[in-house]
Amino acid sequence: MADDILGEHVLQEREVARLRRVEENLHHQQHENREFHGLRALRQTSCRKTMQRGTAPRRDTGPVSKATADYEADIGQLERKVYLGLREGDLDPQDVVALACELLDWFRYTDAVLEVVERNPAEVSPAEMAALARRILDDVGFDPGFDLAPERLETLRAALRIVARDLPTRGIEGEPEIEILEDWFPVGAGVRLADGGRLNWGGPILPRMCDDPATALTSLAILMQESLLEWTWQVWPVCPRHDLGVHGSEREREVVWWCAGDGGHMLAPVGELARALGHRRPK
Repeated sequence: MADDILGEHVLQEREVARLRRVEENLHHQQHENREFHGLRALRQTSCRKTMQRGTAPRRDTGPVSKATADYEADIGQLERKVYLGLREGDLDPQDVVALACELLDWFRYTDAVLEVVERNPAEVSPAEMAALARRILDDVGFDPGFDLAPERLETLRAALRIVARDLPTRGIEGEPEIEILEDWFPVGAGVRLADGGRLNWGGPILPRMCDDPATALTSLAILMQESLLEWTWQVWPVCPRHDLGVHGSEREREVVWWCAGDGGHMLAPVGELARALGHRRPK
C-alpha cells in the first residue's frame, strides 16, 4: 500500500513539473491577437488548479465528493458545447481549450488534450481544431444521446413503424410509440403499446444503437420480442416449419426473423411476418 501511495505521489509530482513547464512556455509566448490572450489566461488559470491539487487529499475521501460532482457537471456542459459547435459548424476554440484544461486538471489527459493545451490556438486551423475536438470527445466517450442528436430518435421511430407491422400476428393492435426512459442510466428508449403496456425488458435501446438504421431495427425487434416473452411467457414469432422460436437478426444488411432449424434460414424480413405466416395484414 505504501509503495502504491509513493508511486502515485511520484507520478503526480512529475505531472506537476510538466505542467509548470507548460505554463512557463505560455508565459513567454507573445501574441497580438486579443482573443488568444483570453485563451492563454484560461489555460494558465486551469493549469494552476492542477498544480494546487498536487497536495490535495485523495479523491476517495469524503470532502471531495462535491468537487467531483461539480467537475462532472462542468465537463458535461463543455462536452455538449463542443459537440454542438462541431455539429453546427461554429466551433469556438475557447470551448475546446476550456474542455482540455478541465480534463487535464483531473488527470484525464490524452494526446489530443495535451496538444490543445500546449499549442497556440492562433496557429491551429479551424479544421485541425475540429479534428482535435473530435478526438477529445472520442477519448472521453462522449455520447450526445437523443437530445443533441434527434435524428437518432427519428431512426428509431422509423424502425418501430416496421416492427409494428408484425405485431398483429401476436394479437397486438394499435400504434405503439417510442418512450424515452429518463429514469434509466444511461437514458434510453423503450416501447409503449397502445394499451399502455411497456416493452423495455432487459434494458432500453441506447442512443448509439440508432446511428445505423439496420442496428436500430435489429435492436428494437429483439427488445420487443424478449419483452413480450417475459410478459406473456409465450414464444413469438414461431417458425411453422420447425416449430421453433425465431429471432431478430441482421443478415447481409437485411433485418430478418431468423430460424435456427435445418442449419438456419430466414422466416421473413422484419415487417413482413404476416405474409410468411399466411396472415392478412390489417389496413
